[in-house]
Order: sequence, then structure tokens, then C-alpha cells
Amino acid sequence: MTRGGLRGGGHVPDLGRPIYYADGPDDRLLTTSGGDVSGSIQDGGVPEEQKPDADETPARRPGNRALYWRRLKRRPAAMFGTVIFLFFLFLAIFGPLIAPYDFDAQSAALRLKPPAIEHPFGTDQFGRDILSRIMVGARGIFLLGGIGTLLAVLIGTPIGLASGYAGGLLDEVIMRLLDVLLSFPSLLLALVLLAVVGPSNANLVLVVTLLYTPMIARVVRSMVLDLKTKEFVEAARVRGERRSYILFREVLPNSLPPLLVETSMRFSYSIFLVASLGFLGLGVQPPSPDWGLQINEARNFFALAPWTLLFPAGTIALLVIATSLMSDGLRQVMLPGVARK
Repeated sequence: MTRGGLRGGGHVPDLGRPIYYADGPDDRLLTTSGGDVSGSIQDGGVPEEQKPDADETPARRPGNRALYWRRLKRRPAAMFGTVIFLFFLFLAIFGPLIAPYDFDAQSAALRLKPPAIEHPFGTDQFGRDILSRIMVGARGIFLLGGIGTLLAVLIGTPIGLASGYAGGLLDEVIMRLLDVLLSFPSLLLALVLLAVVGPSNANLVLVVTLLYTPMIARVVRSMVLDLKTKEFVEAARVRGERRSYILFREVLPNSLPPLLVETSMRFSYSIFLVASLGFLGLGVQPPSPDWGLQINEARNFFALAPWTLLFPAGTIALLVIATSLMSDGLRQVMLPGVARK
């Protein structure tokens, strides 16, 4: 029935279920009957039924991956960041296998050699190939920053779900405890914790986890506060579903897009944090080819051999910028309404 009732007892056409709202100016709203309804609604009426030809197939809704990929291709900066990030991820996986030299092989005859064909990034004060050390060091950066960020997500997500859904006193207590951790500067808190427990890979991962868990929890909580009043959550309550079912089957799946965006941002911050701690001597210890540690070792030779410092520092900057561009692209792709605000 049309709005306002039937007109003259006419037959109301079957409009079909809408397929998708496209993201570009040239895209249109499709229906399951294959018709184009753009511009056909006039004076409150309904569009005429359009039946497909016999050899036509009904329009199908593109999957989320296809839709995200189409949006991503329209954003060159996001594509650039994604490609660079994937390149560093490739180095983290295969870097030790494809490195041209042993990252710890020393040679007094090759000390502080400038970039050349044999050593594209030059050599350091011990005659070690800088390119090989950067390629091998990518694995440590990804492992320490990635595992720490992943643990922060695994711990912060249940905290945010419970706090946002329960509300009341429990929510207030949890948020105030998290605010205490957030009140300290990240680098300062990391320095204090590592000075107490000592520098090691495990402690570095725990520090990254502790620093970013409150941020993840607050993002998830904000999403839960918005989603728990939606109709599909109310319907689950009416059906008598358990709280765990509502949280993990109804609320959490709808919180994944902003959670993925926040995770990518935290990972970019964790890369810089791990490198900063390595530079200060509280991160990965020698002889590991950590990028921050390479900068620390090369700072005394900057005037004589600037490439020993510039290449590791430039690598850190490139990865952080690429990850930030990728996370910004994810926000624009997965949260287009938020990105336009």
C-alpha cells in the first residue's frame, strides 16, 4: 500500500528490496528486480515496476570487502600508506631470509663506508651492513608493537563491553581507574615501568599493552553506549537472550569497524614508542638490529657518517607515516559518515 492509501484501486508494484547505497556520485540505488529507482519518485508516488529481461540477472549486493576496496582506491594517500605498510610487513616476515648480508657480520675494513652498490645504505661503525640490519630489524618492531597492541585489544575490548553495557557504579569505577593510567604521558609511564621491571622484550610488550588498553576500552565503551539502545539489541533482550550473547553476537560485531581503525592507530603509536625506548636504551638490547637502537649507536658518528643515523630514522618515520595514512584511510572507508564530520 502506498502512503496515503491505494489510488483508484490500482495495483501497487513490488519495488524489491534495496540492494545498496553506493559511495560515489555516479552510483545509484539498485533493487532486487534490477530496476533503477533514482529520480523516479515524483510527487510522493512510487516508481514503476521494471522487470528484467530474460537474459538479465538480478543485481547483487557487493560484499563489504569489495565495497571497502572500491572506496580505498579512490583515496591515493590511503593506498600509498597501505602499500608501504604491506611492504614493511613483507620485510618483517621474509627480511632475515632475503637480507644481502648477516646483520651482525663485522668488518674493520668496511667501517663507515658510504652508500654504494655493494652496500646501498652504507655501513656502520663496526662495518655492518645497514640495509641488512634494517630489513632484519623490521621483524622485531612488528612483533613487539603488534603483540602489545593485540593484547591491548584483547584486554580492552571485554573491559569496554562490560563497562558500557552495565553502566552505573561499575562503569564509573572502571572509567576512573582507566583515567588514572591515561593521566600519565605514555613515554614517561613507559620509562618508569621499564626502569622498575628492567628492559626486556617481554616487559616491553607488557608496557605497550598497559599503555594502550585504556584507550581501546574507552573506544569500545563509547560504541556500546550508542549501540545498546538500538532496536536490534532491544529485540535480543525481548527474546530473552543472555547478556554474553547480546554483547558478543549483537554489539561487538557492529563495533568492529571503529575498533579496527583504533587498533591501526594504536599500532602506529606503538611502533614509535618501541623505537623511542630502544633509542633510550630501555627497549631491545644489543646485538639486536632494533631501529631505535641503531639510531642510538649512530648518533656519535652523525657528523662523520650521517647515513648511519638517517636511514634508520627515515625508516621509522616512513613506517609511522604509512601506518597513519592507512588508519586514516580505514576510517574514511569503514566509517564514511564519521569521516565527513
